[in-house]
Amino acid sequence: MRNIVAIVGRPNVGKSTFFNRLTGGKAAIVDSTSGVTRDRHYGISDWNGIEFSVIDTGGWVLESDDIFEKEIHKQVSLAIDEADVIIFMVNGSEGITILDEEVALMLKRYDKRIILAINKIDNTVHIPLSYDFYKLGIEPMYCISSINGSGTGDLLDDLVSGFTKENISEISDLPKLAVVGRPNVGKSSLINCLLGKERNIVTPIPGTTRDSIYTPYKLFGFEFLLVDTAGLRKKGKIYENIEFYSTLRAIRAIENSDICLLMIDATQGFEAQDINIFSIIEKNRKGVVIVVNKWDLINKTTNTSRDYEKFIKAKLSPFTDVPIIFTSVTSKQRIYKVLETTNKVYQNRNQKIKTSELNRFFLPLIEENPPPVVKGKKIKVKYVTQLATSFPAFVFFCNLPQYVPESYKRFIENKLREHYSFSGVPIEIYFRNK
Repeated sequence: MRNIVAIVGRPNVGKSTFFNRLTGGKAAIVDSTSGVTRDRHYGISDWNGIEFSVIDTGGWVLESDDIFEKEIHKQVSLAIDEADVIIFMVNGSEGITILDEEVALMLKRYDKRIILAINKIDNTVHIPLSYDFYKLGIEPMYCISSINGSGTGDLLDDLVSGFTKENISEISDLPKLAVVGRPNVGKSSLINCLLGKERNIVTPIPGTTRDSIYTPYKLFGFEFLLVDTAGLRKKGKIYENIEFYSTLRAIRAIENSDICLLMIDATQGFEAQDINIFSIIEKNRKGVVIVVNKWDLINKTTNTSRDYEKFIKAKLSPFTDVPIIFTSVTSKQRIYKVLETTNKVYQNRNQKIKTSELNRFFLPLIEENPPPVVKGKKIKVKYVTQLATSFPAFVFFCNLPQYVPESYKRFIENKLREHYSFSGVPIEIYFRNK
């Protein structure tokens, strides 16, 4: 399970720029106006082969006129509470402010590892500007530039030095199933329905990190380990902010699973938070089945389920090869189908295709439908094989991989899905130099 890193600091010190650098994207909005980040952003970063999750938090302010201040404070506190390491970011070009001192005092109340990142030190000439920050009493401290990346390597070396790669050698080989979704969509009801009288048999398996608990399930010919998401910890100080906290806990549950049941409430529709959780599942390359609960409460016509499924898949594009099951947990409607589909997705995720078979299928197909010619150069694919990863990943060796467009990779993925069964499973396609 990945460690979680939270980036914390007052507004406009460069937290979102640093987040974008770590995650390699532009999910966080960057603007010179302070207080732009109000919603939390989640991403996955990698350094020296060690992956970790990153949370970009809102700017910590005191006694402002911003009506969102109280909410930002809650969410920053939640991020700190869940994180393994805090990166406390300050603006080196402005020196210490009263607000920096307040944030430092707040952070010291937590029993967390803290790294002080003095941002906007763009070159060695500006390093003396950082000396004043020793007054904050937080070490280690690193002079960095979120914009050009200087100094970030040393910080990240230190950051991941305390992380360990996940050791799952002692975890059972049984499929690990996580039930995730927004609050009050029926997760606990589904888990209780599945476990019945056996719901109190809980086995903490050695070798797992933090407080992950697995519950064995063996009924109706199915056997798996249920990742504990229904009994998520409720801490007194965060009870008002269940939506944010549930997302943090969902990250943990997803990372510990093989397959995720993403539950949604049919009466509420497929909302932004559902899409966020689906994106986390996809980024972690886990299998997924969407369970539309409370279907008995919907007024239905002939094409209601078909139209609802079409609506969901439009939101999920381009990854739309996902099974969707309409259920009512209270009446146990289609519960067996949920289990049956989950088992099938697990098999899809773990299937291995022989190299000879892949080449026999793809080479003639690619010959007939070659990648587009770029700058007068013809791309020739020589060889295809499946990588030995925990999720389906395929590498196509060719002469000019840098010229293969994303549209052609999607074409290849679609052909894979048409010819083999990968429903509910994210696929990675790589083109590499022969």
